[in-house]
Order: sequence, then C-alpha cells, then structure tokens
Amino acid sequence: MSRFFATGSDSESEESSSADEITPKTSGPNFRQSLLLSDDEEDTKRVVRSAKDKRFEELTNLIKTIRNAMKIRDMAKCLEEFDQLCRAFLKSKTIVDKEGVPPFYIRLLADLEDYLNQLWEDKEGKKKMNKNNAKSLSSLRQKIRKYNRDYETEIAAYKEVQELLLLPLLHALLDGRFPVSTLLPGTEINTTVVVKKLNEILQARGKKGTDRAAQIELLHLLAGISGEHNLGQGILVKIKFNIIASLYDYNPNLAAFMKADMWKKCLECIDELLDILFENSNIFIGENIAEDSENLPFRVRGCILTLVERMDEEFTKIMQNTDPHSQEYVDNLKDEGHVCGIIDRLLSYLETKGSTEEVCRIYLRRIMHTYYKFDYKAHRRSLGLSEQDQEESEGEDSAVIMDRLCKFIYAKDRTDRIRTCAILCHIYHHALHSRWYQARDLMLMSHLQDNIQHADPPVQILYNRTMVQLGICAFRQGMIKDAHNALLDIQSSGRAKELLGQGLLMRNMQERNAEQEKIEKRRQVPFHMHINLELLECVYLVSAMLLEIPYMAAHEFDARRRMISKQFHHQLRVGERQPLLGPPESMREHVVAASKAMKMGDWRTCHSFIINEKMNSKVWDLFPETQCVREMLVRKIQEESLRTYLFTYSSVYDSISMGTLSEMFELELAMVHSIISKMIINEELMASLDQPTQTVVMHRTEPTSLQNMALQLAEKLGGLVENNERVFDLKQGVYGGYFNRGEAAKNRGGYQQRQGGYRGGGRYRFTLSSRAH
Repeated sequence: MSRFFATGSDSESEESSSADEITPKTSGPNFRQSLLLSDDEEDTKRVVRSAKDKRFEELTNLIKTIRNAMKIRDMAKCLEEFDQLCRAFLKSKTIVDKEGVPPFYIRLLADLEDYLNQLWEDKEGKKKMNKNNAKSLSSLRQKIRKYNRDYETEIAAYKEVQELLLLPLLHALLDGRFPVSTLLPGTEINTTVVVKKLNEILQARGKKGTDRAAQIELLHLLAGISGEHNLGQGILVKIKFNIIASLYDYNPNLAAFMKADMWKKCLECIDELLDILFENSNIFIGENIAEDSENLPFRVRGCILTLVERMDEEFTKIMQNTDPHSQEYVDNLKDEGHVCGIIDRLLSYLETKGSTEEVCRIYLRRIMHTYYKFDYKAHRRSLGLSEQDQEESEGEDSAVIMDRLCKFIYAKDRTDRIRTCAILCHIYHHALHSRWYQARDLMLMSHLQDNIQHADPPVQILYNRTMVQLGICAFRQGMIKDAHNALLDIQSSGRAKELLGQGLLMRNMQERNAEQEKIEKRRQVPFHMHINLELLECVYLVSAMLLEIPYMAAHEFDARRRMISKQFHHQLRVGERQPLLGPPESMREHVVAASKAMKMGDWRTCHSFIINEKMNSKVWDLFPETQCVREMLVRKIQEESLRTYLFTYSSVYDSISMGTLSEMFELELAMVHSIISKMIINEELMASLDQPTQTVVMHRTEPTSLQNMALQLAEKLGGLVENNERVFDLKQGVYGGYFNRGEAAKNRGGYQQRQGGYRGGGRYRFTLSSRAH
C-alpha cells in the first residue's frame, strides 16, 4: 500500500481473499462499508482453504493479469482475460449469491470501464494501435458497458467512497504506520513532513503508468490534512498550485480538451486559491522565487497568472471541440461568466501586487473577452429609456472599460504583440458599436497595415476580423466606398472562412499534413465569436453593386474601363449564363436581380430584391440597428439609381425637369439638385442646370449602342465604296494618278457630306467630335 502512495498508482495487490473480508450483498451503508475494505489485506495464512477462497483466489489472479495488461495497453490480452474472468465469476455464482459480490470485483469493473473510455477518447492513441488492439478495444468497450449495467448501484457506491477509502490510508501514511523510507513510526505531522509527502507524490508526475486521477485525489487529501493540522496557508497555497497543474496535465495531448468534471474542479481550485491570496495579503507568490528560498508561511514559488492564462486557453479548447449547434455548447458557454469573474479577481489582485508586465498580460485577457461583445445595455441607454430600464442597465459601459485597459497597455507595454492585439481589439470594439471615425483614425494612426504580414497567424486572424468589422461599420454608416475597400482583400481572395479563423477549406486539405492541420485547428475562433459569412458577402456585394452599376453605365463604351469588383462581375456572369431565369432564391441571386433592375434605373424593383422578408431574416435583421440600416439602403438605392438613369438615358433627352426626377426616385428636390451638381462638377454628366426652370439641359452626350453600330456600319460602307471606285478606275484605264486624286477626293467629300447631314439630323445631334470622344 505504501508503494501505491509513493508512486501515485492505483494498482493494488489482489492475490488472495479472506472470509472475514467478504460481506453479504446488501445496499446502503453496509455495502459502502464493504467497499472500504481493501482486497490486498486478505488472510493468506490459512492452511485449510474453502471453496470460496479458491474461487476468489482465481478471480484475483485474473484481475491481476488484467491490470498488468492495462499497464502495457495490451487490449487483446485484456479482452481474453476478461472473458475468462466472466466465466470464472459465473462458476462462483453459488458463493456470490450467498456471500455477495466481492468489492475487488466491483473495483475492477469500475476501473476498467473508466480506463477503456479514456483510451477511446484518445484519438491519437487509437491511431497508433495495431488492428488487433483497436478491434479488441472496441469489442471490450461494448462488453464492459453491457456487463456493468447489472452492477450500476455497486459501481456508483464504489465511486462515492473512493475518497473515504483513500483518506484513512493517507492519514496512516503520514502518521508513519507504514514503513515508508521518509517516515519513522510516531512522526509528528508538520510542514516538513507534508512537503516531503508532496514531493513524493510529484515525483511520479509525468512518468509512464502513473494514475493521474489518483495523483490529483492524493493532492486534495494532502491539502485537507494540512488544513486539519493548521500548518498555515503557505503550504496550502503550494499544494493548490500543484493541484491545478496536475489538472492541466491530466490530458498529456495538447489538442485534447478538459473533461467537464476536471474543468469544474479547475475553476473551483483557482477560486479557492484566489480566496486564500485575498485573505492573506502577507503571502507573496512569484515564479522567480527559488525552491531553496521558499518560506512557506510567507513566500511561495508559483505564478497564478500563468495558471489563469492556461485556464483561459482550456476554455477556448473546450468551445472549439464542442458542437456549436448543440445544447452542450450553450451550457459550456455559460462558464464564460465564471472565467471572466476569475480574470477580474486576478486583475484586482495584480493591480496592487503585480508587475507592469503582469498587469498588461491580464488586461489583454480581459480585453479578449470583451472586444467582440455588443453592449446592449449601453445601446439601450443611448436610445433614451425609462428610468426603470436605466436602473436595470446600470453599470460601467464596455467602451469605458476598453478605453481604460487599452490606454494602459499603450503607455506601459514593452512588447509589440500585446500592444498590437490591444489596438486591434479596440478598433474592433469601436467598429462594432458604430464609432466609425474613432475606429478609422486609430487604424490609420497605428500603421498596422504596413507590417501586419510579419505578425504570427493568430494576430493576422485578429487583424482580418478587425478589417471586416470596420467594413461592416462603414456600410452601416452609409460610407459605401470605404466599406468596399475594407472588405475587398478578404472577399476577393475566396478564402474568407479560412482568413477569419472560422474553418478550414476542404480544397486545401491536401496541401497540409496532419500536424499542420492540428495546428490550424487550434487557431480557429470559437463559434460564438464568428462573423456571419453570408452577412459579410451580402454587404460586400451590395456595396459593389452601388459602386459598379453607375460606373458601368457611365463607361459603357469605354474599352479601357476598369473592374471595381471581380467577384461582383463573376456573379453577374453566372446570372447571365442561367438558361432559365426564375425568381431569385439565394442571397447572391437577389443581388444580381437587383443589379439588373438598377441598371435600368428601376429603383423600386431593386429595392424589393434587396429588402424583403427573406433578406431581412438572413442579413438585415442581424444588425442591432436594423431600421436605420434599411433606411440607409433605400436612400443609397434611390441615389445610385438616379445616377445610373442619367448615365444611361441622358442621350435621349435635350432637357429634363428636376421635379420629374424627384417624383420618379422619391427624393427631395434639394437632394436631386445636389446629386446632379456633383455629377456636372466631376465631369460625369455633360449638362448644365437651368435654375429658373429647375431643368437639366444636356450638352454633349454619348452615342447609344445602336448609334455606335450605325456609325461603324457607315464607315465600313464608305470604305467599301472607295475600294469599288478604285477597282472601276483600274478597269477603265485610269490608274489613280496625281491629277485624278483631286476629283476622287472631291467625290468622296460629297459622299461624306451627304452622310454627315444624315447623321446630324434629328434629335441625336451626333458630331464627329462627339464620336471621337
């Protein structure tokens, strides 16, 4: 038994069994008391062996073989021995019915089930198994689950009294009743003894075959004994540090996440440790304290900031590995309040006792849990609520918290990474709450876009998320060009999902190996922090539509016309290639249909495609200020449709009344006047304003496509006639000499005059200069 506590293993000698240790099978306290009896304390001195002893000895020998196979992960051997154990137990049915199920048998069933579940969840370990072991693991797991259903009550009782089993044994160990090398009988329990026992337990940490769960339980019991003997809070702090570290080491695989029970214990232990530190201000902790310079009542080696940072990382891993569409994800997300509470408590502690570097680190942790959350309380207060609602939403605004924490980091931090993350989070929070100018100015002053390519991948993902949020903010404010520019790089890449850390693209899976895939999965952002990709694409396409359609109308015949958005043009080409045009269904089809309507100057149809019940539920209702966004969109559609209409149909008008345009597009006369004035000033529209009559007089217009084709046809016919004349001259013997050129030119001039008169007549008034233009 002493070897068990010295190494932290739960393996026990189960070689023999005595009749005095077997109790009848009953429920309640009697059965629980029977579980407290250890099977390795059986009497082996009897010469005359009964049938019960022989049967139970056979069982214990098989159990010993199974436990040895468990140590070396020989699943085939475990399966074979378990089958033999079941048959041997069946042979002992008569004795078991009379005496009850032996406790060591229940203990094995419980331990074996936990062991198999642990192996099953270790995906990396299963991959390394050979086919025989993997198949045996699956078969044995199914058998033990089915077999243990008949002993659920006994197994539950065994798990409940595990601590009761370990507690008296640990007391006996510390009291010296077992022959451990570090104790003599009658040793008094003091700080030195407890530290020695702590070191003995920690010596098995990380060794192969160490039972990590038993090690954690031993540390808990050691902490309880320290408290019972009033050894001081210093030794308790030291033990708590090691308990939390052991909880983190329970899963040696970095990609694995903590189970629910371990996670709860971790949060409780950190809370208890913070309680001790707040209640005992004379205790000083630090990672720079050497082991030999520890003074346990007052000086303890350890860094609680590192433990809290690891806790935060474990919470992120838990959320990454939980199905985001399940109730389990919602339940796990509720723990974020507890995590933020621990961070706030440590923040208060380090503000008084921590260094500047530690304060910056814990400030950044608090910022990372705040920057992506929309402050609905502050939003409701800004809308002017009743006094009762204002009382319910009292508290410090997140904007004030972010401003205070970030400015401290700007002034005190000495590492570029923490400052960069703080700036990006601050910009993101400004943009999320529609503080466009503060967010834009902070981004421009930081110059992050100049060297962000040298940052590590998590910071680059944060930068991409910030730029996307900045573009969405500009869109909500009606700054369409700024929104398009901010979203252009992310959307044009076709890898928005990957660049924002919201998933991996299947087409790139072949370009990375298994290790790279694991690393990239650890960088993924938890689901509750995701930016809606459909909303992002819709905002980008609508912004591109409002910019591209008027530009296309203004430069319809310009061969050197540039392309503002390749993705938007791709969607237009996809829509044009459809053999059968039906009602739009997807978000992209709605935008394409709206673009076609805007191109014709039909703003009402465009508005109906962009703002409707389907688009509202998918996109526009996701904004906190839904009504303001809709009103802004209607306004922009009206304005850009007016510009497109003037570009497209200005050639068919000599003049047009601004009042008529105001009625057509339902805009104020002053707004129509402003739009047309800007177009004239920017030389986009060749016209002038007749102020007394409130009309727009067109001056020089561009030819339509039909007129351009007519001009091209006339030029080709002219060239054909000239060639025919030359051929005719050759046949008549006239070789086109110098003296004949004048007459030919005169004839050609008369032809061109006739054609020019035709082109110059009517309402279009085309001239050679306009055609060249």
